Amino acid sequence: MKACYLLFLSAILISCNSQSSDSTHQTEDKEMKEHHHHHNEEGGSGHAVNEHMHQSSVEELIQRFESPERDAYQQPEKVLDYLGDLSAKKVMDIGAGSGYFSVKLAEKGAHVIAADVNEEFQAFIRKRITENNLQHIETRKIPYDGPGLQEGEVDMVLIVNTYHHIDKRPSYFSQVKKGTKENGELVIIDFYKYELPIGPSVDHKIAMDKVINELKEAGYQQFEVDVNLLPYQYIIKAR
Repeated sequence: MKACYLLFLSAILISCNSQSSDSTHQTEDKEMKEHHHHHNEEGGSGHAVNEHMHQSSVEELIQRFESPERDAYQQPEKVLDYLGDLSAKKVMDIGAGSGYFSVKLAEKGAHVIAADVNEEFQAFIRKRITENNLQHIETRKIPYDGPGLQEGEVDMVLIVNTYHHIDKRPSYFSQVKKGTKENGELVIIDFYKYELPIGPSVDHKIAMDKVINELKEAGYQQFEVDVNLLPYQYIIKAR
């Protein structure tokens, strides 16, 4: 039985879905390898991800990010319920990509900054905003080495499937913390460090205890970890 843990996590075994097709496995694995938002020189995973970055066009990646297959494992409605009341909150979605979560956050009443280092993804989100008359979303092209936030600018920072792409993470997230209001929070969603039918290879993933240790270095002191909500991903909430 899964549970919600605070600090000092023990190892958690996650069983893979043996009924998933090989083609789905290959598509999702390729998706996570190719969607490289940040250069990563820590942990040895970033360079390998870089090798796959240009193997698919942005259009192909967008199709994957917005696919029913992603909906099946990402379960966005569960995530949004977990995040709670977002009305009038300002949220930065780092590694926004196609705007998968940015749009959904705005629909729940948040004022969203869809942030990414990739201008083509930013252009796609702007097109979505215009064509669908979306409210309360702005795009922000950010540098590789920081979130581009003003001090105390947002109530929440959300990072989904992107943590392992970020370089010099303690330094990066110390900037995230400064950009978040005093009572605000950082929410990280990423894949368990096990063989799974989706996501990057194990050596590209970051274990939960390592994430928490790095966030401690960045100045975070309070942590909540949920391993019950999603089948393949953990959620870390930090303040």
